[in-house]
Amino acid sequence: MKSSTGKHYPALDHVRGLAAFLVFTWHFLHQSPDGPVPYGFVPALPVFSLLDEGHTGVSLFMALSGYLFAKLLDGRQVNYLPFFANRALRLLPLLLAVIVIEACRRHLAGQPLDEYFTDVGKGLVFPTLPNGGWSITVEAHFYVLLPFLLMASRRFPFAPLLFIAATILLRSALYTDLGEVQLAASTTIIGHADQFVAGILAFHLRAKDRHWLALAVLIAFSGFFWWFDAAGGFYQLGGYPSPHWIWIILPTLEAAAYAFGIAYYDTSFSRTRTSLPFKILEKAGAYSYSIYLLHLFFVMQLAAFIDANIMSISNFYVACLWSALCFLATIPIGYLSYTCIEAPFLRMRMRYAVPRIADLNPVGDRLATSA
Repeated sequence: MKSSTGKHYPALDHVRGLAAFLVFTWHFLHQSPDGPVPYGFVPALPVFSLLDEGHTGVSLFMALSGYLFAKLLDGRQVNYLPFFANRALRLLPLLLAVIVIEACRRHLAGQPLDEYFTDVGKGLVFPTLPNGGWSITVEAHFYVLLPFLLMASRRFPFAPLLFIAATILLRSALYTDLGEVQLAASTTIIGHADQFVAGILAFHLRAKDRHWLALAVLIAFSGFFWWFDAAGGFYQLGGYPSPHWIWIILPTLEAAAYAFGIAYYDTSFSRTRTSLPFKILEKAGAYSYSIYLLHLFFVMQLAAFIDANIMSISNFYVACLWSALCFLATIPIGYLSYTCIEAPFLRMRMRYAVPRIADLNPVGDRLATSA
């Protein structure tokens, strides 16, 4: 997708598409604790644990946001009022539509709406918005922090590391006080700030052509997630919310792996991503926001229907194949949603970033600095 700056990075749409597929598959596989694939199953191949624990796709989205904004705003001066207005035009129309659709669904099902609208009202601060909308709350909190993060990063390149260290200490304090930190780590800025900040840091550090390092990161991260999956994963690591200490550092491990992976992919394969599978993934990424917010209206029912009426999908690998096919089938739905709900508001966006004066006149800047 083109940003309001006119920039378009197809590789990052690929990453968006992958993140959406991870989340879609997580809900497709585990529409209930026992099926189609039970929570207790652990795939033999470690890399498939990322699908079995596909909630991690949200963390990939967050790391991508940090990387993308660092890339879009590098060397630019930001006018933050248009920036915040643009983000509202990007996120709110579809989110409001989903809130209304969910309210209608609950009303037709005879469910009371008082508590629902209370949760919607609290969603500005707390992770209570429906259909994955809680992650939009986290994004909004990141946008508030973004001016300070970018300013600190320009003055001190490793400032993001200090910020990440601070969030680890905060999660450690919460863990000591509450006995668990999974809820804060998985659904609030307290956990996901690591991914945003790591994305910013990864852009500045670059990772071009680090092929062996990328392979090592993939193997290590897959192995870690295989252990996490085998130990109980999101819901069964000592219960939910989990009392395990791993949630103190899990957001940081996701942040490091995903931020590096995004930077590596974005800079290392610019001429090899024009085949049909990449084009499909690019489309999925372009419509990923619609897919992400809308898929919970049907993905679990779709999995149950296939399991009951077409064939058993209790086999993890068969279920993953069906999930991929169903994900492809949602791309037209994403296109319709994007065209009818998102695009009209995206055309109203304003430019909010211009080259900094120092970058336009480096000689004058050096003279001013020396003076």
